[in-house]
Amino acid sequence: MKKIFVFAILAQPFFACTTLQQATANYPTTSDTQQSQVAEALKQALTIGTQNSTSRLSAVDGFFKDAAIKILLPPEAESVEKTLRNFGLGSLVDKTILSLNRAAEDAAKSATPIFVDAIKQMTISDALGILQGGDFAATNYFKDKTTAALTDAFKPVISKSLEKVDATKYWTDMFTAYNKFAVKKVPTDINVYVTQKAIDGIFYEVGLEEQKIRKDPAARVTDLLKSVFGGNQAKGKGKGKKQQY
Repeated sequence: MKKIFVFAILAQPFFACTTLQQATANYPTTSDTQQSQVAEALKQALTIGTQNSTSRLSAVDGFFKDAAIKILLPPEAESVEKTLRNFGLGSLVDKTILSLNRAAEDAAKSATPIFVDAIKQMTISDALGILQGGDFAATNYFKDKTTAALTDAFKPVISKSLEKVDATKYWTDMFTAYNKFAVKKVPTDINVYVTQKAIDGIFYEVGLEEQKIRKDPAARVTDLLKSVFGGNQAKGKGKGKKQQY
């Protein structure tokens, strides 16, 4: 039975914490060996899930055509955008926004090894803590363990990407044009802003991947999962801690 349980976990593209928590309730893992096997299964599932997330975001339009994470101009630049469009410079604004998202898509490619490294360093205690955590326990674990590394890794990639897709040029051109007739000048350095927005988008996508297996009946591809999610325990489970962005 233990082998069936572990296989059922490994069969999932991204096995949610709730699923594993409920499964372990039905199939106790009291020994160190059993706990180690469950932790390893969780690691493999998380690896596949984060790879799926970063793969989607690093594709063309991964950011640009996703309204939830599309990078727009900073809030403080909204009046700038309106002014430029009123002066017939809407095309320049559009090119700028597109280039910001292209830079984020390019940078997303470097996220996978950082997540994989965090997963490799995950202890059995960490894994069991995730199993017993809320709805976004895995995602919040990644935020705690990888944000600093993602920021360090994204900064040079974002800078290079912004240059490659002419984002820096468009941004500089746009605000140079605006600053010519603006009383309050706008800084032209955009690296920090795009880096943070790209990281926010990564965690948003990872959170969606984590929730998929929790909420989607179609993801319950084995009899074990159908039993776990269809049981009274699953139906009676309360809401977990929400993800913070």
